[in-house]
Amino acid sequence: MSDTRRRVKVYTLNEDRQWDDRGTGHVSSTFVERLKGISLLVRAESDGSLLLESKISPNTAYQKQQDTLIVWSEADNYDLALSFQEKAGCDEIWEKICQVQGKDPAVDITQDPIDESEEERFEEIPETSHLVELPPCELSRLEEIADLVTSVLSSPIRREKLALALMSEGYIKKLLGLFRVCEDLDNREGLHHLYEIVRGVLFLNKAALFEVMFSDDCIMDVVGCLEYDPALVQPKRHREFLTKTAKFKEVIPITDSELRQKIHQTYRVQYIQDIILPTPSVFEENFLSTLTSFIFFNKVEIVSMLQEDEKFLTEVFAQLTDEATEDSKRRELVNFVKEFCAFSQTLQPQNRDAFFKTLANLGILPALEIVMGMDDLQVRAAATDIFSYLVEFSPSMVREFVMQEPQQTDDDVLLINVVIKQMICDSDPELGGAVQLMGLLRTLIDPENMLASTNKTEKTEFLSFFYKYCMHVLTAPLLANTAHDKTSKDLQEGSAKINPVCPDNFQTAQLLALILELLTFCVEHHTYHIKTYIMNKDLLRRVLVLMNSKHTFLALCALRFMRRIIGLKDEYYNRYIIKGNLFEPVINALLDNGTRYNLLNSAIIELFEFIKVEDIKSLIAHIVDNFYKALESIEYVQTFKGLKGRYEQEKDRQSQRLNRYRRDARSLDEDEELWFNDDDDDDDGETVEKSRMEDDFSDSYGKYMEAKKGRKLLVCAQCVLFCLEQPSMLMFTLSFTAGAANGANGANNNGKSAVIPPASAAVSVNNSSSTSSVKTVALPATPVVKTALVGLVDYPDDEDEEEEDEEEEQSPRKRPRLSS
Repeated sequence: MSDTRRRVKVYTLNEDRQWDDRGTGHVSSTFVERLKGISLLVRAESDGSLLLESKISPNTAYQKQQDTLIVWSEADNYDLALSFQEKAGCDEIWEKICQVQGKDPAVDITQDPIDESEEERFEEIPETSHLVELPPCELSRLEEIADLVTSVLSSPIRREKLALALMSEGYIKKLLGLFRVCEDLDNREGLHHLYEIVRGVLFLNKAALFEVMFSDDCIMDVVGCLEYDPALVQPKRHREFLTKTAKFKEVIPITDSELRQKIHQTYRVQYIQDIILPTPSVFEENFLSTLTSFIFFNKVEIVSMLQEDEKFLTEVFAQLTDEATEDSKRRELVNFVKEFCAFSQTLQPQNRDAFFKTLANLGILPALEIVMGMDDLQVRAAATDIFSYLVEFSPSMVREFVMQEPQQTDDDVLLINVVIKQMICDSDPELGGAVQLMGLLRTLIDPENMLASTNKTEKTEFLSFFYKYCMHVLTAPLLANTAHDKTSKDLQEGSAKINPVCPDNFQTAQLLALILELLTFCVEHHTYHIKTYIMNKDLLRRVLVLMNSKHTFLALCALRFMRRIIGLKDEYYNRYIIKGNLFEPVINALLDNGTRYNLLNSAIIELFEFIKVEDIKSLIAHIVDNFYKALESIEYVQTFKGLKGRYEQEKDRQSQRLNRYRRDARSLDEDEELWFNDDDDDDDGETVEKSRMEDDFSDSYGKYMEAKKGRKLLVCAQCVLFCLEQPSMLMFTLSFTAGAANGANGANNNGKSAVIPPASAAVSVNNSSSTSSVKTVALPATPVVKTALVGLVDYPDDEDEEEEDEEEEQSPRKRPRLSS
């Protein structure tokens, strides 16, 4: 499989009549049991996978072109081609195909392609008429030859037979010899006939004829014949242009003579197709498909040969970046690289990938950084085209280079900033270059083509880089043209709305529109970074200044920017708009527009309709509170009345919610009501018995003190149990216990017994229910309550404290708690 003779590229013809490269491998011809016949097999040289498996059908027309190409069709609109590295390999496979079909390998086509509509007609043609009989190649027979060539174009089989006749007799060179004779004799009639003959031969669409016609010794005579179009009064001077005007410039000398010849041939054939030949009619559009293929394969070969010549490309980029290189020389080098990249578009994706990687390794991006900043307009335009090829091929490659650039103190030297400055400084009144560069910038900052990157942090890193080092360069013209908007705040209401700062120059307005388009894209695709930038620079306010522009397209761009922001339905943005009162310029523009029904009017109304439909409450409230009086007279749409209705509905809803919250705050659960009613009954009973308890206090207190020590542990357990059963008492007990503990500590520290103030929690519990929303209750009349003044821990000096408490007890309000 390592035999280079069998090394081929597999091509298929796509719907656009362009050849797609399916891969490189090695071809063989073997019997395939599944297909029941000899087949062509191509296995990829990279992994051995099967690229092609095609049975050699006895009825398929195979064509041999340019000694290294075999082309055939397997089905309607499905053409295949094998491009061999060596002629010997092509000849071997061609012999095998001819052997299967029983044909002579000397022919260049194995079958006569017959349309279905013509099959019956040609069945009647006798087999003896194998070739078309050509008249003798003489001046007197030129008209007859021209008629014959023209007549066969409508019949595929007759075209094939005429092509074979022309090849077998060397007829082409004889005809071109007659052309030189006619031109010397100034025989216009003969020259007109030769034009028809040569044009017809090209329309035969045969690669074998092209090989002869486009050879070095014939191509200029072919061009000469095509100068004498009978429809023209005077012949064109195509040969003069090709030999004198169109100069082949070798920016770096090309030592390979075959490469130089291929470049010359490709340029001239492309000139014939694009300039000389008239645009084919609907019936002739497929007549030149082989000519297109001829040019395509030539370009592929040129790019491959140049790419393999490392010394040549290294020298090109060395001179391109050399400061000593003259401007004229650098211009030629840039134009060469541009043409080189244009040729690369004929390559298939995998080959194009290798091509651009080669250019990247040679330093094409640093070179572009230099040449795009030059003053020469031609150089900058060519550099822009090269940059567009690179961005369209691999935005990630450009982003990676940009982020790897050393961070200079001057941001102007960064590649993206150079591109932005070229966009801003475009001298074209229509800003054609600026539009192209804006599209490239948009591709570079588009997160969608960052998602598939193997580097997961590419999006974050590049956007952070862009907003830090490049965004201020992009927005500089916008901020400069809206810098003095603050003066508009001093204008009295009702004064002229036209801001003198707004750019009235059409070119400047176009530039600002491009910048706004890019910023709108950022709002839509960059959430965090653009939001921070807008807030820090108060960018929306500056943009809305442009609503006053006399250029409606610019005002619409400013409005579109705001519409994208509101469309995000981000409350952070909404608060920023409300705080800055940024609807005012929009509403002023609507009112200034008056009753005119135009795009600006519709766009503004759509903005408010969106707010209404999406029910953005904060913006609705702001608009109705501040601008409804100015808008209520607009009745040809229901948008503003709808906003008012939404506003009123929201107010009613808020009012109802507020009333419900107030009622709930005063209402109590049924269990709480019952519990508090029981508590009130207990308080009434205590009041009635208060005097009796005071009389019995002295007796019961003595007995109480005697039994206290034995009940302390029981009291602690019961108190805890009671607190667990009544959660509302937990806070009361803890605070009460803390007070008792503080009292005990005070006794220890000062040698005095603790006296609980009359306003203590134990006393105020019963009275607090009338003044506090949080209800607390009195302790039940059980022995457990008698321990309320005693901590949950039995301290050694408790008895002394209790004796002092007896002497100093003053508050009668506590006595019922102790004796109950």
